[in-house]
Amino acid sequence: MAVNHDEMSVSLVLGSGGARGLAHIGIIHWLEDNGFSIKSISGCSMGALIGGIYAAGKLADFEDWARVITRLDIVHLLDLSWKKNGLIKGDRIIDTLKELVGEVLIEDLPVTYTAVAADIFNEKEVWMNSGDLFDAIRASIALPLFFTPCRYGDVDLIDGGVLNPVPIAPTFHDATDLTIAVNLVGQIDKREAPSRNDNPAQISSSPVAAKIAEFIAKFRDSQDANDLENDWDAYDIANQAFDAMQSTIARQKLAAYPADHVIEIARNAGGIMEFHRASEMIELGYERAKKALEALSPRTGGRQSSEHP
Repeated sequence: MAVNHDEMSVSLVLGSGGARGLAHIGIIHWLEDNGFSIKSISGCSMGALIGGIYAAGKLADFEDWARVITRLDIVHLLDLSWKKNGLIKGDRIIDTLKELVGEVLIEDLPVTYTAVAADIFNEKEVWMNSGDLFDAIRASIALPLFFTPCRYGDVDLIDGGVLNPVPIAPTFHDATDLTIAVNLVGQIDKREAPSRNDNPAQISSSPVAAKIAEFIAKFRDSQDANDLENDWDAYDIANQAFDAMQSTIARQKLAAYPADHVIEIARNAGGIMEFHRASEMIELGYERAKKALEALSPRTGGRQSSEHP
C-alpha cells in the first residue's frame, strides 16, 4: 500500500570499508535533511564506529575533528603491538574517541544499535547490542593482520566485514518504514581518480577539534609512529585484497537479504586508511544518498510502497 509520511523511519545498515566509511556521515546528514528519522543502526567496522558515535549524539563533534585530521595524526594514533596477530593495538584510537564521546552503554542509546564482529574461530558473526559502546566498536574494527583481535567476553573477535560487510540481518524485526543499506565496497568506478594528497590548509577553530588535537599531541614523538609512516604503502596490496574479498561477500549478502534501498560507494573511491580525505568522503556520501533516495524524500513529495510482516 502506498503511504505518504511527514517523516519516514529508517533502519540504517552501515557497511565496512575503512576511511570510505566517512561517507556514512554525509549519508546521515542527507537523511536528516530530507525527512528521514533513523530509528535503528546496524554496522560493522567503520560503520559500527560512525553509527555508534551518531547514536551517542556526538557525530557533529567527530565530524569537526575528522575534517581537519591529517595523515600524520592518524599515524600517531596507531600504537604498534609487535605481536604476530596484529600490527596495531588500537588503544590510542579508542581512547581518543572516548575523550570525544565519553563512556557510553549501548542500552542507553536513544536508537537501537548493533555492532557486528566476527568470531573467526567458530566461523560466525557476533552481534553486540548491549554493554560498553567502545568495546563493541573496538571488536568490530579489528581489521585482520592490522589490528590485534579484541577479547570480548571469552572470545577473540575481528572485523565484522570478514563475514558480513553489510550486516542487514540485525534489522529484520525493526518496525520501521525502510531499511537502507550502505555498501562501501561497490564495484570499481573507472571515473574515480582519488587524490592521495593531504590537505593541511584546513583549519578549525572548534574547541572540540582543538581538544582532540591536544590529546593526540602526546603521541607525536613516537618512533613507532615514524617507522609506520615510512612503511605505510606496504599495506596497500593487503588492503586492496581485503576490499576485493568484501566486495564479493557483500554482493552475495545483498542478493540473499536485500534491503529496501542500497547506496553504493565504489571501493576505489578512497583507500582504507585515507582518513585525511574526510571532507571529500562526507560530500561523496551526501551526493550518493541524494542520487539514490531523492525520489523517496517526504520533503520532496516522495512516496514509498512497503510491506511489513
